[in-house]
Amino acid sequence: MQSIMSTDRIDLFSPLNWLKRGWGDFMRHPVPGLVHGLALAVFGWLVVWIAHDRFWLMAGAFSGFMIVAPILTSGLYLISRNSASGGAVGMREVFRLWGSFDGRLVVFGLLLNLAGTGWVMTSAALITAMAPVPIHSPADFIRHVMLSPQIGLFEAWLLLGGLLAAPVFASSVVAIPMLLDTKASVREAVLTSWRAVGAYPLPLALWATLIMVLVGAGMATALLGLVVVVPLLAHASWHAYVDLTAAA
Repeated sequence: MQSIMSTDRIDLFSPLNWLKRGWGDFMRHPVPGLVHGLALAVFGWLVVWIAHDRFWLMAGAFSGFMIVAPILTSGLYLISRNSASGGAVGMREVFRLWGSFDGRLVVFGLLLNLAGTGWVMTSAALITAMAPVPIHSPADFIRHVMLSPQIGLFEAWLLLGGLLAAPVFASSVVAIPMLLDTKASVREAVLTSWRAVGAYPLPLALWATLIMVLVGAGMATALLGLVVVVPLLAHASWHAYVDLTAAA
């Protein structure tokens, strides 16, 4: 069981320290990180290849991909934990974790998928109601939503995305590594995550912003950047968890 630590461990710039420590873990143990990053980049390329001309299929696949990615990188949390404690690190340990089939991680992953589905459906309803023409392809979205001369639709879409993403972030920022590290239930892990956000709103707002910027940069490089961004954020997320929680 974990409890929120005293505020002397956390300040506004703690997220930069988490990235620094995450980068150190990645450099010490690059193979698991590169395997995870490359696997997720390849999945992204497959999504683009299959759904390149079907905007809503691509949006749904990428939304699910981005939301569930922290679950898929749980092996890298294990690498960071074992590295700090002197335990074994490598893909064998990652495969052993995946083979354990922790039902709590499965349940949490399903809940995240449900959240992603809700975002796509809500987004589709907004754009269908407000777009001047039907949106069928990514080109339609860029032309008639992102680059529309009329102010309102794209801004409303971004605002809606932020409103829906905030509770997902608040529910998962601590919960996923906590489920790996402890025997806490999904409910306990989510509540601990919300308490962390309530205790340190500004540092975690910066952390959420950094995650969005880095993921956006990774996707803007034809997904190649995700090969590095994914393990960097995964290892850094472990250090965020360590700083935000401590043994009761």
